[in-house]
Amino acid sequence: MTIDAKTTLCAVIGNPIGHSLSPTIHNAAFQATNLNFCYTAFEVSDVEQAIQGMRGLGIRGFSITIPHKVTAMQFADELDPVAESIGSINTLINNDGVLKGYNTDGIGALRALESAGIALEGAEATILGSGGAARAIACTLAAKSDLAKLNILGVVEDEVKNLHKNVAKQTSAKVVGELINSETLEAAMANTGILINCTPIGMHPKVDESVVPPHLMSAPLVVFDIVYNPMETKLLKEAKGNRCRTINGAEMFINQAIVQFELFTGQNAPEAVMRKVVLSSLKG
Repeated sequence: MTIDAKTTLCAVIGNPIGHSLSPTIHNAAFQATNLNFCYTAFEVSDVEQAIQGMRGLGIRGFSITIPHKVTAMQFADELDPVAESIGSINTLINNDGVLKGYNTDGIGALRALESAGIALEGAEATILGSGGAARAIACTLAAKSDLAKLNILGVVEDEVKNLHKNVAKQTSAKVVGELINSETLEAAMANTGILINCTPIGMHPKVDESVVPPHLMSAPLVVFDIVYNPMETKLLKEAKGNRCRTINGAEMFINQAIVQFELFTGQNAPEAVMRKVVLSSLKG
């Protein structure tokens, strides 16, 4: 790939940023589609200055990661309605000096479910967690699917209350928000068809932990764990053992990157290439 004066620049900003797979994924996608784009990473402490630089240099797109997803919103000129309801952005697009913020995390999760052939219309889903990822997925499901019921179970009371209130405004589905304990979990799981774990429980290095006891999971339950390190968490292993369908966190990661690529370029993403890069990187 030749970088010249006509090359369109995109980047991920965050702090720390050295671990990011985004440059590898997006540069592979740009190369596969013969686009004169280049993607790099910037470790950023002052997000306002970084976004001013985006305007000044004509950078096409930013992926935004921890800890800047909330702060960056105030420097966008426009917000996608779903991103606004979530309360954070992970993507910023520069359209001739007008900066528009998006959040592709929830769309990535929705696409992961749809790609697996999971029927959402009329279903009951349970989300475990109430932090940033849970907000993104809950708000996206509320806005873009026809669930019958959505349970939100978390450990931070204010977060759960606020998320419940926010999501309930966006959907005709019944929304329940409660603190998670053995009783509320068992009650939610009684009729849940789709379980989405948005907590870090089971993430490396605490790979021997799970948020749901195996006896609460059985076919035809779909279990989606957004943790991707390891790709098969204890939750997913136990769900598989009980004949549940499972979706690992790499699927959300891949699909949110696909959405970002499409926002950066206005073209369809080379999904097979991006999938191969992500899976080989995570397995390696």
